[in-house]
Amino acid sequence: MRTMTDKLPVMSQREATPPPVPWYRRPAVLPWAWAAGLCLVYATVAVRRHQLLRTTGYDLGIFEQAVRAYAELRAPVVPLRGPGFHLLGDHFHPLLAALAPFYRLWPSPLCLLVAQSALLALAVVPLARWARRALGTRAAHVVAAGYGLSWGVASAAAFDFHEVALAVPLVAFVLEGLGRRRWGVAVAWAAPLLLVKEDLGLTLAAVGFYIAVKGPRRLGAVTAAVGLLGSLIEVKLLLPAFNPGGAYAHGGHLADGHGSLLSTLAHAPLDALRPDIKAMTLILVFAPSALLALRSPLSLIAVPTLGWRMFSENTFHWGTAYHYSAILMPVVFAGLVDVLGRERQAGKPPSPDAPPARNVRGSLAVVLAVTVVMIPSFPLAQLAQRPTWRTTPHIEAARALLARIPDGATVAASNRLAPQLTSRCEVVIFPTFPVDTRLDLRETGPLPAPTAEWIVYDAVPPEAWPQQSGPWPYPKEQQERELRAAQESHGYEVVAARDGITLLRRAS
Repeated sequence: MRTMTDKLPVMSQREATPPPVPWYRRPAVLPWAWAAGLCLVYATVAVRRHQLLRTTGYDLGIFEQAVRAYAELRAPVVPLRGPGFHLLGDHFHPLLAALAPFYRLWPSPLCLLVAQSALLALAVVPLARWARRALGTRAAHVVAAGYGLSWGVASAAAFDFHEVALAVPLVAFVLEGLGRRRWGVAVAWAAPLLLVKEDLGLTLAAVGFYIAVKGPRRLGAVTAAVGLLGSLIEVKLLLPAFNPGGAYAHGGHLADGHGSLLSTLAHAPLDALRPDIKAMTLILVFAPSALLALRSPLSLIAVPTLGWRMFSENTFHWGTAYHYSAILMPVVFAGLVDVLGRERQAGKPPSPDAPPARNVRGSLAVVLAVTVVMIPSFPLAQLAQRPTWRTTPHIEAARALLARIPDGATVAASNRLAPQLTSRCEVVIFPTFPVDTRLDLRETGPLPAPTAEWIVYDAVPPEAWPQQSGPWPYPKEQQERELRAAQESHGYEVVAARDGITLLRRAS
């Protein structure tokens, strides 16, 4: 016969068992929850910009034509860049083909925009995961918010689509591997960078150099050599082989400025440190970490990207707009985690759920403050702006006229209208794009007659659009002259005109 005392140990054991942790509070969920939330934010901005006609043929339309070709098992020939232009002759990014299966299921420019949003958001996973191990759960939230709301990522998420989105999560996983001294894992994540863009072989080389100093020398040396050799082969052999001009299309950006590479290197310190946009960009790159990332040797991974940008003669490369800084943001926040993690480990490391030390808390508070202060100056602030959620009569007119163009037609379209058509038509920029992209478009005469079946031209003045939205790539006067020539000399007839948008069709 069992007595009451027989049951007491059982009751005590049950009382000692901790309650199960809800799934949403488990450590493994934190990074992925941040990734999901950030993906939603980025996709909202990107998709809404496309709906407002703020995306462009240069570059969303170009990349859609390339991915569409991959999805149809064709070479990435891009009419927007010129007749028969093979896009691997512009930049070496064969990894774009990885998006082809998704585009096959969802043949739309929105597919690329959402994919880019997911890729940018995915980079938060290794950063937040490493931050939790090194600094604790609360700090991981600060690191995730700092990266996710950083200006470099926001600028990329809100400007069309670019191949660099594929590199951002790769670099983040590389940095986690380096920070945790998992050298082989870091190299495995870094190797695909060679297939994203030709300059990223230099980033792979930087990873190898870091490993050679901090870890296995042989592995580091081999990795650095592969990176350097890979970029050299791509620039000297592969890109010229695909390019219609038989040369590296962007080599002039580095060579024209001071006459030679040697003199460029000699001038570089002065160019980079003078009080202008370059110096401001260098400060702003590391500002999201409250400049603490500069104390980490991991910041050396940013040197190749910052180097070619500061050497470049293309002024777009110097500033904070567009996608050029996205790949630097994982480096900045990995450096932050590295620095604060070493400070925290100066004593006995507490458990992940313990609050950070006072000095670490102060640093994280500054990081969070900088993040909040910088948000209004960069594209994520568009979510709180009334024009983002308002559809204007001009946009409605554009949609109505574009709907009259049948699927499969050949169309010469204004830059802002091109990506609205690239999923269902063969599109070029109106009136045409010259074969030699180095021509000064302000000085050339009349362009070749358009051969597209349809022309759709948007005459809305540049000041009516957001930033960087003028009549590029042709002056407005030249476009209007070519539009008149299309009607008077090339057999095009006006089908409809509404709110500054003109739709023409070539007479049969």
